[in-house]
Amino acid sequence: MHFLDQAKIYVRSGTGGPGAVSFRREKYIEYGGPDGGDGGKGGDIVFEAVAGLNTLIDFRYTQHFRAQRGKGGAGANRTGGGGNDLVIKVPVGTQVLSEDKEHVLMDFTKVGERKVFLRGGDGGRGNLSYKSSTNRAPRQHGTGWPGEEAWVWLRLKLLADAGLVGLPNAGKSTFINSVTNAKAKVGDYAFTTTRPQLGVVRHKNREFVIADIPGLIEGAADGAGIGDRFLGHIERCQVLLHLVDAHGDDPAAAYRTVRNELIAYGADLESKREVIALNKADLLDEELTEALSAELAEESGAEVLPLSGATGQGVEAVLDRLIDAIEPVSEIDENGDDEEPVEWSPV
Repeated sequence: MHFLDQAKIYVRSGTGGPGAVSFRREKYIEYGGPDGGDGGKGGDIVFEAVAGLNTLIDFRYTQHFRAQRGKGGAGANRTGGGGNDLVIKVPVGTQVLSEDKEHVLMDFTKVGERKVFLRGGDGGRGNLSYKSSTNRAPRQHGTGWPGEEAWVWLRLKLLADAGLVGLPNAGKSTFINSVTNAKAKVGDYAFTTTRPQLGVVRHKNREFVIADIPGLIEGAADGAGIGDRFLGHIERCQVLLHLVDAHGDDPAAAYRTVRNELIAYGADLESKREVIALNKADLLDEELTEALSAELAEESGAEVLPLSGATGQGVEAVLDRLIDAIEPVSEIDENGDDEEPVEWSPV
């Protein structure tokens, strides 16, 4: 299944049904009079966040959504049936933006969250409602109020507790494969990851979700590379795991490059809690690992953890640090059963 995190769609609520023009014609009733009923209300446009979706790919092929219009009124003062609401199902983490992308109109962060976006038009009045002391046989009626319409953007921001950042080929995919059930592509070249990956980590009676995004390069905030487009997927993360390649030309400069791009992107990414790990440390001797860690610690002002996603070296310490930075979401008893349900987006 292809991953798509942005889509533009057209939505329109239903038009109200017309009122009826009708007159009573009943035996033994000397004066009949008007009895036209009102029209039915048009259907609403409703968005609902559901489990089991993690892409907006369906909206690439279906881009126009129109709710049913209300039915017309009838004689005997019968009101027309209302149009059915149109429910648009979206993944958890979806935002509804205005056409110019300047305003967030809706934000869905929980499974089952349901909101009315466009209200259907009211039905028109039947001729019975126009009857008065001076107008005993009205023939006018309402045609029904029109529905609302809009072009909107859907933007998906995956919900994860921790986010992986780093330069291309820093070992992020190898790490997420080693600690979760994800099957991210791994290769000895840059940009093997072309779309975000989600995985669930089980560690010390805790579960949390970790997200891997494509690597960032210098100038990403200005559109260079592909990682800047996916930075939105880590906006909701509580902590960032910053992986630095120990075999890079200058680990400190690599760290500085990614930090500068986070600052340039904004959305308070630079202020999130951060765990820094020197990855691929299994191929270095102890003395060189300590020297590079000290250099990176001086640049970042934080403790640096040696790590090897391929061999598992230092993984436990990194996961411990991530758990400490993540607010509790669920506890797992000795039998492996959750004491509380986990309310995060589907993977």
